[in-house]
Amino acid sequence: MPAEMRAAAVLALLVNAFTWGVSWWPLRQLQAAGVHPLWATVLIYVVASALVLLWRPRALALFVRTRSLWWLVLASGCTNAAFNWGMTIGDVVRVVLLFYLMPLWAVLLARLLLGEPLSVRALARVALALAGAAVVLWPADGGWPLPQALAEWLAVIGGASFALNNVLLRREAARPEAARALAMFVGGALVAGALALMLAAQGLVGPLPAPAPGWLAGALGLALWFLLGNLALQYGAARLPANATAVVMITEVLFASISAVLLGAGTLTPSIAFGGGLIVAAALLAARG
Repeated sequence: MPAEMRAAAVLALLVNAFTWGVSWWPLRQLQAAGVHPLWATVLIYVVASALVLLWRPRALALFVRTRSLWWLVLASGCTNAAFNWGMTIGDVVRVVLLFYLMPLWAVLLARLLLGEPLSVRALARVALALAGAAVVLWPADGGWPLPQALAEWLAVIGGASFALNNVLLRREAARPEAARALAMFVGGALVAGALALMLAAQGLVGPLPAPAPGWLAGALGLALWFLLGNLALQYGAARLPANATAVVMITEVLFASISAVLLGAGTLTPSIAFGGGLIVAAALLAARG
């Protein structure tokens, strides 16, 4: 591959990692305007789904009649609902690190769904990720290292869902790209919408505010930005080896942590830095493996 093409692929992946790493900020701006992150997720993925259908109208028929893609709807939907909500309400540094416990979940899910063997290296990555999570979650006043806040539980759920999403993408690799993308975008809208409606019925999530140019323009802009990030991922991942793609994508942790610390949405203590280093090391080993 020419150096220019490889550089363009890496840059595209960095665009995607930057998009997700700093997505917490526009989501918080929408929340300040009265748009709960679940409703924001619905709006973002409704727009993205509509654009995919305009681009590949035939993807809808294939998506509807392929039952296996509906598992991708669930996995992608849970990923986006949990990640966007958690990044909006919690300490961004802790949330993104717990989300990146994916090597743990990926090993278990690949064994369960794809029949991949549990190698010594895979178990070592699991142990490294668990050690990092324990350091990040260890309470200052003692106790068990478990998620303490809703945002932290959402991060763990989102990371497990993302690992499932990736395993399902591997299993459905023979499906047309547009159908898989549509399944993921529809999932982002359906799961977040169902959860928002359920919580709204209990008074835990407010309704969408009255239409206003400010937040509508923000939601549309964020939808287009997310779509651009997805296209950048498709471009870069198609031109680089899978392990190289995974390594570049880990820069999302860097983008999220730096932006959160600079803007006061997260803290980086020595223990969090050490535990986060173990989690990132596990992810890097998974990428190499």
